[in-house]
This record gives sequence, C-alpha cells and structure tokens, in this order.
Amino acid sequence: MLTTTSITDRNEWNSRLRDLPYAHVLQTWEWGEFKRETTGWLPMRLAFEHSGRSVALASIGVRRLGPLKIMYAPKGPVFADDHSQDWEHVIDQLAEIARRERAIWLKIDPDVPVASGIPGEEDDQPEPRGQALLEHLAVRGWRFSADQVQFRNTILIDLARDEDDLLAAMSQNTRRKIRVAEREGVYVRTATPEDLPVLYELYRVTAARDGFLIRPPAYYELEWRAMMEQGLAHALIAEVDQRPVAHVILFHFGKKCWYFTGASANEARDKMPNYLLQWEAMRWAKATGYTLYDMWGAPTHFDESDPLWGVYGFKRGFRGIVTRYAGAWDYAPSTLLYRAYTEAMPRVRQWLQRR
Repeated sequence: MLTTTSITDRNEWNSRLRDLPYAHVLQTWEWGEFKRETTGWLPMRLAFEHSGRSVALASIGVRRLGPLKIMYAPKGPVFADDHSQDWEHVIDQLAEIARRERAIWLKIDPDVPVASGIPGEEDDQPEPRGQALLEHLAVRGWRFSADQVQFRNTILIDLARDEDDLLAAMSQNTRRKIRVAEREGVYVRTATPEDLPVLYELYRVTAARDGFLIRPPAYYELEWRAMMEQGLAHALIAEVDQRPVAHVILFHFGKKCWYFTGASANEARDKMPNYLLQWEAMRWAKATGYTLYDMWGAPTHFDESDPLWGVYGFKRGFRGIVTRYAGAWDYAPSTLLYRAYTEAMPRVRQWLQRR
C-alpha cells in the first residue's frame, strides 16, 4: 500500500531528493521557498513510500482561489526508481490529493525522458519507461496541458568524458568561436552576489534586444541571491577590457548542472563571449562533480517556426543529445471548472501584459 508523508525539514527533504535519479533543482526546498516569497505558491512537500521504500517525492506549490485551489509540481514528481507500477500508484495518489484539496487542477511535469533525438530523424529513439508513463496519464484522465510552464525538450551533454573529448565532439564552428573568444581577450570570472546589478542589466539589455518580457529587478535579485547563497547557483561573467559583456547563471543539484539563464551586451558580440562562457560553464560543472550539463531548452517543433529555433542553432553546436520529456499534464476533478479557468486565464494574462 502506498503511504504519503509530509516532510517539514529542509535537510531531510534535500537529502532525500538529491539521491533520486530524476532529481531536479526546481523541486528543492529552496526553490519552493523562493516561489512562496515572490508569487505566493505555498509548498506542499510529500514523500510517497511503499513497504518502507521511497517511491517518489513531490514539492507541490498551492495557491488559493477562494474556496478552491490550483496546484503545480514543477519538474515533479521525482521518482525514486524505474518500477513503472510504483509510478502509476504515485500518479493515482496525486489525483486523489487534487480531489481532496478541491483543486481546479493539479499540474505535474515529471523530468522523465520519453524519447531522445529529433522526431522523425535517424537518431529518434523512444524511452520505454517514459512512454509507459504517458500512456498511464492518458488512461487515468490526465490532460496534456496547454500551459507548458517549463521547457519540454532540452539538450544534455555527458560530462563523464575528459575535456579533450568534449571539445572534439563539438562542431568545428563552435570550437573555432571558442578560440576566437580566447584570442580576442575575453576573460571569464566567477560572479558574486555583489555582481547582481550587473547580471540584471545584461539580462535587461538582452530582453530589450530579443523582445521578451522580464520581471522587475527585485525578483531576480531574490532568486539569484537565494540560490547562490544556498549553494545551488553559480554565475560566470565574461569581460572584455574589464567591461562585462555576457553572463551565464547555472543552477546545480544532484547529478545535473543546468544552464538556466544567459545574457549579453550589445557590444563585443563579435568576440564570441557566449561560446567561451558555455565552455567554461561545462568545465566548472565537470570539475565540481556533475555528470550532466543541461542546456535548458530546445524547440518543441524542430523547424524554423519554433521560437527557440535560433538559440537551438547555438546550443546544438556543442553536440549534446536532444532529450524530450513528458511535459506538463493536468488533472482536473471538475471538467467544468477546469474549462472555465483555462479559457479565462489567457485573457487575464494578455490584459496584464498590456498593462
């Protein structure tokens, strides 16, 4: 029988999470606290056990809407092993929790691969365990969500190889641009919390140039500072003549290091600082003991219509493996309430963006 226990101790939660094969930084204690403070999502941290054995963990953010709730487990639940029957029990238990909590919906986004490679190409390979999870979700009444909060696909780089092999695997053009940055005097250094205004300014410039919306400085100040001070984030700044021209912010936990945020100035782009930054980020992650480097985002549709197509051209030069995940799925105890909410919210978001 599956039992569910609430975990209320930070060290216990992170320790248990760190040992799981699908552990994700967005399921850490610190991320839950950050979302509580900035956006009002109250974390519910649950451990699922069967016969004294951990089966899964799930940090679920909860927000009230009057007498009802909405619930979201970013990159969760995190499964403990590869027993698909246990996974099915956890999914069913989560649906029961949604009903008990009177949720309009519970969104999950397990970091479970369902395939690798580009769809329809020679390297396209399904992952049986992930495919079985998708089948169970569909059969048990979960809906593939129209609101995919996190990236559904990414590119993974195996850091178990030595540095020479990592470089040799990259495209010739990518290696050349790394050498250009080194030759042009690009210098990469570790950022500290005192550099947070610099990190934000570079991010603001990038958002203005590329046309995407960002939050106010206080949001990123809190996010980056909290994760850096808790040992879950590491930032690198590229400089030319002591002027910051680009940065990367890495999140890291368990076995993975994620390239979470990148930004660059409008100047010195011809010196290729972003290429050297990625290489130094991989070197740092490898030296720190991480075995996978996650480039955090690849196209949903692998053609030029996808908004990520341009940045995908940059990332694929580092020659990782395209990995496709289960994506976000919603469980709605009431179809009527779910439809009303999902139809209203896009209009609310459009109104907020206009303001």
